[in-house]
Amino acid sequence: MAFVKKEARLLKTKAVDALILAVEAFNRPDDRGRADRVLRDLSHAFEMLMKAALVERGGRIRERPSAAQTISFDACVRQGLSNAAVKFLVEEQALTIQMLNALRDAAEHHLLSISEQQLYVQAQAALTLFADVLADVFGEHLAEHLPERVLPLSTNPPRDLAVMVADEVELIRSLVAPGTRRRVEGRARAKPLAIMDAAIAGEFVQPSDGELEKLLNRIGAGEEWHEILPGVASLQLDIGGGGIPYSLRITKKEGVPIHLVADGTPGAAVVAIRKVDKLGFYTMGMRKLAKKLSMSEPLTGAIVAELHLRNDSECYDEFSIDSQHYKRFSDVAHVRIVEALPSLDLDDVWERRRPRRRTKSRPGQGPR
Repeated sequence: MAFVKKEARLLKTKAVDALILAVEAFNRPDDRGRADRVLRDLSHAFEMLMKAALVERGGRIRERPSAAQTISFDACVRQGLSNAAVKFLVEEQALTIQMLNALRDAAEHHLLSISEQQLYVQAQAALTLFADVLADVFGEHLAEHLPERVLPLSTNPPRDLAVMVADEVELIRSLVAPGTRRRVEGRARAKPLAIMDAAIAGEFVQPSDGELEKLLNRIGAGEEWHEILPGVASLQLDIGGGGIPYSLRITKKEGVPIHLVADGTPGAAVVAIRKVDKLGFYTMGMRKLAKKLSMSEPLTGAIVAELHLRNDSECYDEFSIDSQHYKRFSDVAHVRIVEALPSLDLDDVWERRRPRRRTKSRPGQGPR
């Protein structure tokens, strides 16, 4: 076993512990609170594993060394996917993790009714992905951490995602049929499918009751599920033997690309099926960034320098298109500045970072 940093080793241990608890919860005979527990423990396992991987590869799990809190789940995925220095995820893996966390969020904070086969898909895909990251970053096999008595997650796994979704849509259609008075159950049952479809389209927000009602209306009207849920229709299960007990990965069908969405986009997942060119990712010049912050350009530039945002590829890039040269900031830069403002002494920042050929008086800062 390769040398592992102490903090990374402790985080990895927490990750494996949470994963084993998820397996235990999945296989217990009592269904009371079972699905919620499985999703919660799997999500926690991945957050700890991602932080362990970041520490092991020399990344940061705090925005600043003095910060009391570690970075968010989404920030872990973003670094693991897009930070070349620590990268340990590919787009489809990030998509799997984001869908899992979105389902966990729905189960923990409101109502979510997930079918047994859908829960299996999420759990087995998570187990496979956990094993992949563990092997890639730490050179360890997941089987080394599991007791011999651990059973397979399921004796009847779905092997065709389309059949599973079609069956689920038919069940929902029966719940919302006229006169059934089971529409609330239908919304809870439709929510996992809506979350998966939205995550694939780049939306990382919980579906509203209004959006779920529209979905139920389309299902009740008899529309085909692949027209109602085009994102889910673009997925497939990649099942192989020899894993624990075999591997299952959620992948895109051949020919359907996965693209990144600009980080910081409100309600956006890390991964989406959208084409986003550089101008779509780095959306602002200095003037637009300053206007969005309600600040002057010079003061905004001073804050950018103070936070070293031009050194962060998630926040800033320079590139040429034809004869035009662009110096652009992403939405992440705006988020970083807004988060940092309460802890900044703007007079001090201005004094140290101001353009030296300009006036010494600090221009208007706008609302803080």
